[in-house]
Amino acid sequence: MDRWQNRVAVVTGASSGIGSAIVLDLVSAGLVVVGLARRVERVKELQKSLPADRKDKLVPLYCDVGNEASVKEAFDVIEEKLGGIDILINNAGTLHDGRLVDMPLSLVQQTVQTNIMGIVMCTQRAFASMKKRNFDGHVVLINSILGHKLFAPIPGKVPEMNVYPPTKHAVTALTEMYRQEFLALGTRIKITSVSPGVVDTEIVPDALRDVANQTMLKAEDISRAVLFTLSTPPNMQVHEMIIKPTGELL
Repeated sequence: MDRWQNRVAVVTGASSGIGSAIVLDLVSAGLVVVGLARRVERVKELQKSLPADRKDKLVPLYCDVGNEASVKEAFDVIEEKLGGIDILINNAGTLHDGRLVDMPLSLVQQTVQTNIMGIVMCTQRAFASMKKRNFDGHVVLINSILGHKLFAPIPGKVPEMNVYPPTKHAVTALTEMYRQEFLALGTRIKITSVSPGVVDTEIVPDALRDVANQTMLKAEDISRAVLFTLSTPPNMQVHEMIIKPTGELL
């Protein structure tokens, strides 16, 4: 991680779960970390928990990644105050209970806007910053095992994952699309998709938690995986990492 000392990492969805774990690990690794979140007060509380000599390494900033104006405002601030983005961790995501056949379309749209368009909008700004400065940065997409396959339905229960798995399948496709574009545009910017199985975070629906409660990953497990991908040498790119808890039956 030596090459990243005092470099700027932006983490979306930094208020809880995987995002918070990544923020803490990156700060400990010596980076300046911008924690983007709608619940920015939680990122500020995270900052208070840091050692005194590390508090200034975390910059809490409000951002709704599904809102274009909000993304523009946040990234403008980052560019102005910190000079650019060297690492982008696209972690923000949302999942609403419901069935595609009858749930409110506004919730379907919100999931698509956050899980797909949030990545697109944030990555555009990060890529532009890296390319303008001719810096070989790294973009990480926090995907899901559901970006590769769907869980078998639970007997007697109607599935309520709705559009979430399709958005994660889109993240898998985005990873390869970005790889091709980064290469064709003459950069050596890396792209990595990290696809966890069930992680013990707020987003996990109760029905899924009941089935998988003995075999869930921790947010810290995913953060360690992200730091591993960042620590790889320039000639090595981890394109896709699938992480499953030991003993998972889903």
